[in-house]
Amino acid sequence: MGFSATSSATATLYPRLLRRLRAAALGLLALGALAACTPPEPVFRSTDISGADYGKGFTLTDHHGQVRTLADFRGKVVTLFFGYTQCPDVCPTALSGMSEVIGRLGADGERVQVVFVTVDPERDTPALLAEYVPLFDPRFLGLTGSPEEIAAVAKEFRVFYRKSGDLEGHYTVDHSAGTYVFDPQGRLRLYLRHGEAAETVTADIQALLDGK
Repeated sequence: MGFSATSSATATLYPRLLRRLRAAALGLLALGALAACTPPEPVFRSTDISGADYGKGFTLTDHHGQVRTLADFRGKVVTLFFGYTQCPDVCPTALSGMSEVIGRLGADGERVQVVFVTVDPERDTPALLAEYVPLFDPRFLGLTGSPEEIAAVAKEFRVFYRKSGDLEGHYTVDHSAGTYVFDPQGRLRLYLRHGEAAETVTADIQALLDGK
């Protein structure tokens, strides 16, 4: 009689236990499927353009008169902005913003090269760039070249620019206002929209310096 009661209890217990185990297993599978479907958190806050088929490099002359290529800055993060010295607002704002970012990076700021490419080579001589660009930070470099060289580099980076106004000398230049960022291996990685917050740019550049 006692054996029969024990067998009955066991027979009732096992199906319940199996149902619980199956439910737990299905729950774990569902969590795994959810995790697999959830995209990973983005590494960067600005626009990630890693693998872009443009913006491979440049060959221009810096404000010291030295020919420069992207390879010269291998080992550093390079930021590349196109503008001109008589730009009333966008260009000084962009350079001031990068100056703040360099300050926020502290010692790692030495591992960043800010490059300013003029889209007004007729007026922006190396001497003028040497006066203007280092005002924002002595480490910043201004690059120029012939109108044809500037046009070729701008095309490589899909940068638009056009003179507007009195073309005899009193003119402005409409131009793209974003900044390109290369990692220490010389690969184009990020596009910074004009007015991007300094903390965002700092975090993204730090990630590149950290090997992201």
